[in-house]
Amino acid sequence: MSTETLRGPVKASVVEPVGMRRKIKNNVATMLFLTSFGVALVPLVWVLWVVIERGGYAVTRSHWWTHSLRGVLPEEFAGGVYHALYGTLVQAGVASLLAVPLGLMTAVFLVEYGSGRLARVTTFMVDVLAGVPSIVAALFIFSLWIATLGFQQSAFAVALALVLLMLPVVVRSTEEMLRLVPDELREASYALGVPKWKTIVRIVFPIAMPGVVSGILLALARVIGETAPVLVLVGYSRAINLDVFHGNMASLPLLIYTELTNPEHAGFLRIWGAALTLIIIVAAINLIAAGFRFLTGRPRGESFTRA
Repeated sequence: MSTETLRGPVKASVVEPVGMRRKIKNNVATMLFLTSFGVALVPLVWVLWVVIERGGYAVTRSHWWTHSLRGVLPEEFAGGVYHALYGTLVQAGVASLLAVPLGLMTAVFLVEYGSGRLARVTTFMVDVLAGVPSIVAALFIFSLWIATLGFQQSAFAVALALVLLMLPVVVRSTEEMLRLVPDELREASYALGVPKWKTIVRIVFPIAMPGVVSGILLALARVIGETAPVLVLVGYSRAINLDVFHGNMASLPLLIYTELTNPEHAGFLRIWGAALTLIIIVAAINLIAAGFRFLTGRPRGESFTRA
């Protein structure tokens, strides 16, 4: 006896409602996803539009990128943000010089060497540090570096606070990239008599490097616009300051905060121009990270797959 005889003929009236219900559910789910995407996209587009509309005039002036505000009156729209742009990049650069090596070594320890209580404690502390607000990091550096050790407010103090904010991002991104490297490559290197440290430097890191660099750039983009550290740890200057360890140094977030007290129209232009400049810097860093990952990640992935 055939299966068709046992089950009987399948009626189209039974199949069609089931197929119709699935199609309706699929359409409803698609509409919900598109609606959620649109709701999330509207604030982003709105913010970008407002900042570009109000700050576009300032950033298109030639003096905006090449001059400071030294000698410029508050009501006069002259000069530029060269001093603040320099301060922002210097503070973020010094923080990167400190946070990147420390973060890389911590990630290597957690992935390649850490398996006991110390590794668990380190992982827990990194997770806690990732949730610390920027104002708390700034107050900690103020109490330690300035109040306790007696150093003065400076750009270096700001960089120390930014290190605390960058470090967990660098550690987590590097850790994830190192874990993606197959253990077979490590074992093959050990079988050839290559020391562990040389295996990490010559084999593990070159494979993970695209993701590691992208993570570092994203960590830099995350801290470059932080306001709390510059408000607490350094004073504002309308001129450029080349000394990282002494004196006030302007930055784009600090310039925005300072110009908020300027009731003149020139202050309004400088506020929105500095905001747009900061967005341009962050967007450029993210584009560089994406481009680096695209250019270097694909060839390595393809060669690794063929191997």
